[in-house]
Amino acid sequence: MSNINDYLIWRGDICIGKSYPFNEIDSIILARFSYLRLDKIKLGKEETIESVSNKMKNLKDEEFLYNGDKDLIINLGKSQRFKDMKITDYIKTSEKETEKQFGAVTIHVSSKEMYVSFIGTDSTINGWKEDCNMAFMDNVPCQIEGKKYLERISHEYLNKKIRVGGHSQGGNVAVYAAMTVSKNISKRIIKVYNYDGPGFSKKIIDKYRDDELIKKIESYIPQDSIIGRMLEHEEKCNIVLSIEKGIYEHDIYSWQVVKDEIIKASKLSDKSDIINKTLNDWLTNTTNEQRRIFFDGIFEIINSTLANTFSEISKDLPNSLITIFKAYNGISKEDKKTITSMIKTFVKSYLKEFKNTETIKINKTKGKFKVQSEAL
Repeated sequence: MSNINDYLIWRGDICIGKSYPFNEIDSIILARFSYLRLDKIKLGKEETIESVSNKMKNLKDEEFLYNGDKDLIINLGKSQRFKDMKITDYIKTSEKETEKQFGAVTIHVSSKEMYVSFIGTDSTINGWKEDCNMAFMDNVPCQIEGKKYLERISHEYLNKKIRVGGHSQGGNVAVYAAMTVSKNISKRIIKVYNYDGPGFSKKIIDKYRDDELIKKIESYIPQDSIIGRMLEHEEKCNIVLSIEKGIYEHDIYSWQVVKDEIIKASKLSDKSDIINKTLNDWLTNTTNEQRRIFFDGIFEIINSTLANTFSEISKDLPNSLITIFKAYNGISKEDKKTITSMIKTFVKSYLKEFKNTETIKINKTKGKFKVQSEAL
């Protein structure tokens, strides 16, 4: 089975042009580029993918966020297709006080085209909290920053057409930024790519609805997708084949490719449907205020450990659990009641959807047996 790193080995020697134009695998690679640890190197004013690769190839494996990232930047640096692309306007911030985690970089595909890549959720607890805030807030800080960034880049490079993309939270930011910028900018957008990123509330979609822009948005989700099916989506959606299972399918290095295409799956799995229906039911049967109390309470407990990432918690799990238990006992009775109620509502919704799915499976099986017996 093959992924985007294999594609770079197969097709990396073919430059982008009329005979082999920019394709969906090129896009997912550039969407992934913003995850690379550009904050670990000193960036000059004039950088290319090749020069960035030369600076990053000596970083230790553990300095990269995810497995596959180091191979990606090394392969990109060797690739005739990508190595001469200029890199500008890198930014990465994380603010615990405002619950904002944001990052972006612009890759200049050619003299006439650029790709604005938004980073998704990193390993920080702060980043995951901002994701959860989407359950009760119409706008979160990373979306607002994404719009400002796209506006600035668009004005800075007025002669260029624009592609916008991102993975996970970055995909959501890419869509939000493209939806909310002025018409003058949106007309220059060639396409918007959302790789397993959550959607939006119906209120936001209705507010910024632009059918011409929606036609330019393409979402890609794996067959067991959870994150990419959250909230509302109206854009074209492609189901991709992953060799992982469950939440691990969110890793784009598990997405399979052949030639210049991402391999498509025939349908979403029952697991994905159950979780999606459960989340929708949970959102329908709870209020914004209840969800705010729930997530604020959960992350207040987690933050009591003073850890910045979940991996820091797992490294000292016994002491972390003691701290978390003490923090839980310290929250108000009303907040405890809300948190418990929200968990019960979720579990109830999950069991209902699981039962419904199993019932449908049984009925389908009975139907097949009935048809077979009638044939006999």
